[in-house]
Amino acid sequence: MSTSLRVLRFPNFRYLFLGQSASSVGDQVVIVALALYVTERTGSATDLGFVLAAQALPLIALILFGGVWADRFGGKGRRRIMIGADCIRAGLHLTLAILIFAGGASVVEMIVIEALFGAARAFFNPAYAGLIPQTVGDDHVQEAQALSGLTANLAIMIGPAIGTALVLTVGAGAAFALDAATFLVSAGLLTRVHPRARGAERNRETVVQALRAGFGEVASRPWVWATIAAFCVAVLCSYSQWYSLAPSIAKEFYGGADRFGVLESVAGSGAVLGAVIGMRWRPKRPLMLGLALILSWPLQDLAFATLQPFAAVIVLAFSVGLTFALFEIWWETALVRHIPADALSRVSSYDWMGSLALLPLGFAIAGPIASVVGARTVLGVGAGVTFVTLLAAMTPRSTRTLSLGSAEQVADHVVEELRGEAEIAHVDSLVGVVHQRVGLEQALMAHREEPVGRALRERTAEPRRVREGGQDQRHG
Repeated sequence: MSTSLRVLRFPNFRYLFLGQSASSVGDQVVIVALALYVTERTGSATDLGFVLAAQALPLIALILFGGVWADRFGGKGRRRIMIGADCIRAGLHLTLAILIFAGGASVVEMIVIEALFGAARAFFNPAYAGLIPQTVGDDHVQEAQALSGLTANLAIMIGPAIGTALVLTVGAGAAFALDAATFLVSAGLLTRVHPRARGAERNRETVVQALRAGFGEVASRPWVWATIAAFCVAVLCSYSQWYSLAPSIAKEFYGGADRFGVLESVAGSGAVLGAVIGMRWRPKRPLMLGLALILSWPLQDLAFATLQPFAAVIVLAFSVGLTFALFEIWWETALVRHIPADALSRVSSYDWMGSLALLPLGFAIAGPIASVVGARTVLGVGAGVTFVTLLAAMTPRSTRTLSLGSAEQVADHVVEELRGEAEIAHVDSLVGVVHQRVGLEQALMAHREEPVGRALRERTAEPRRVREGGQDQRHG
């Protein structure tokens, strides 16, 4: 077995990986099928926007609660949530397939089905983020994230082709039926996943307490909230503007709307390569490097808006796909390594909500503003704002210094920080790393002499007593 695929030797991750690989293909099939079916049936871009918004809005509104549930019930609970969400989504898209086969689904029916679909996804996504590190050892998390990203990007390449073929030959109902089948495959494989223990469960917290605690985990780490805030602005100014306006710019100035599809395919190819590289590349400062690399994103938009040669835009599109894949791997791995295990799903849900919060607004305002000042102006100005925003995300010291060390390296970092920091909240966060990373103390003892291990325990004893006395500032 290749070194890059060695993570598949973990049975629990293997079942999770196979299920999600099938589901990812189904998701990409549906994206195209939905667009083609609505366009063919009503010919209205507004109707398609309503259907897409119907799925996005419940996702944004409910994902924080999905994070609370996932963290509250731990590994087995996360698995049960995912199985339930898969079964619900399978039923919803099977219902939609039946409606289409029976004579056609109305826009209202599709809006209701996709709204419920988005609600189920709001509970699935945070549970999935928390379950991955419970299926592999901590030292293999980056490989697991990279391999998952690889199949997701491959799905982006092949899913739309499958969806188009199904819609044009058998019909859109077949595409939704296929997606429903992939959810059932995922649910079946999830029943064979037995996650390892990682962090304490929070069954006694109320929903409000859990949400506040999750927000505290985000707010206490500048590298987390600064990155989420940057993507919130970038999604509004670049992502939504690109997908709303780039096709019309391509049609008017680059010889056809199909040029936009070429750029998306090239970006997908870059993302596949990025996922492969991400399996092995462990830079010293991954978050800082990742943010620097994805500056190619606004540069692509700016080049497109200013009508640079198409060959140059293609190079930038490939770079965008590659660098985004790397950034996503490093970001998800950083969350696993530095966020307490029993808060990981909630932090992931804040990440999802914060990043996507302004997406519906971006889609809504792109067209009206472009009709006044021009699509190229909107896309170019948005690219400039995104560029500055991503630079701003690099300013926190923790962003510039964050690393993805092994368990032993994390232990060394804890010792060093305990020597130099006196703030209770920061010490408590470091102590949390000691007690919540699986096998951390064993890894430390295996590679250090007993006096060092004894010194670590002595140094953590006092902060622990302070926390137990009710002075934990982080959780208030």
